[in-house]
Amino acid sequence: MIDELDLALVDALRVDPRAPWSRLAAPLGVDPATLSRRWARLAANGDAWVTCYPSADRIGRGLTALVQVDCPADRVGAVAAALARHPQTASIELVTGDADLLLTVAAYDHAALTGYLVDRLGTVPGVLRTRTTLVERTLVEGSRFSNGALDAEQRRAIAAPPPGAARPGADRRVEEDLALIRALGADGRMPYAALAARTGLPASTVRRRLAELRAGGRAVLRCDASPRVTGHPVGAMLWLDVPPAALPDAARRLAALPQTRMCAVTVGPANLALYLIAPQLPDLRRIEQDLVQHHPAIRVRDRHVTLRTPKLVGHLLTPDGRRTDYVPIEP
Repeated sequence: MIDELDLALVDALRVDPRAPWSRLAAPLGVDPATLSRRWARLAANGDAWVTCYPSADRIGRGLTALVQVDCPADRVGAVAAALARHPQTASIELVTGDADLLLTVAAYDHAALTGYLVDRLGTVPGVLRTRTTLVERTLVEGSRFSNGALDAEQRRAIAAPPPGAARPGADRRVEEDLALIRALGADGRMPYAALAARTGLPASTVRRRLAELRAGGRAVLRCDASPRVTGHPVGAMLWLDVPPAALPDAARRLAALPQTRMCAVTVGPANLALYLIAPQLPDLRRIEQDLVQHHPAIRVRDRHVTLRTPKLVGHLLTPDGRRTDYVPIEP
């Protein structure tokens, strides 16, 4: 049975996904052992998990694309299942609108992206057509989303860095960084000793490099949860056309909305992609109406409401949103 403590624990780990239980105990009002048991139960049931991935904006390589896929009606599930095993496809959503699937695809460069789209994605049985939009810059992504289970004081207490936290370093061994990030992909709370065994680096080096990666924004840690924990909110991607002169201000303002889970400047028919989360479908309509009212120059070109998420940042999900497996993201 999911209760308020479970929701608070998930929100606390969204503030700091690797926070020790001892730091979370006081803000959440329970002892560390209770938090450890709660998290073990949530994780074992697939109801919550912590993952890690590189920030293409900061790590110095890679790009992201949002790909719409059309399929025959009787092949959508099979196509999604096949694509879920592709390491280049980080996330998959079944959506409404003029596409059947919306993919988040990671690639090292334009050549790698083109190769994946043409030589692999395009050859999957059931894929009829794809439309690709490149992400130029991500302003906010899912790791910063909150369900509002914590107040501002609790969030401050959890976010406070422990004494002696490392600061961004000048040392940039990208391959070692990526190896560490890949190890954390399956379990973002993996202990330092286990990370050292996985990467072949000394535990002290792992601790230092991870602190540097996080402080510099090059590694993104995030906590996700199933709808059993978060309720059943409705998500939708809005594809926005913003006048170029107004784009920086509009993007900044929209990224700051509490309902925003993702906001990115894009290159394609739309120049801004905005993913919103709301309790119910009518709430999404009201948010869209407010958006256009406050930003009359913005035009909503299209919208895709999420019906199901078979894969989220490498993690495979059941139809009810629980984690079952992990496919490492390999651009």
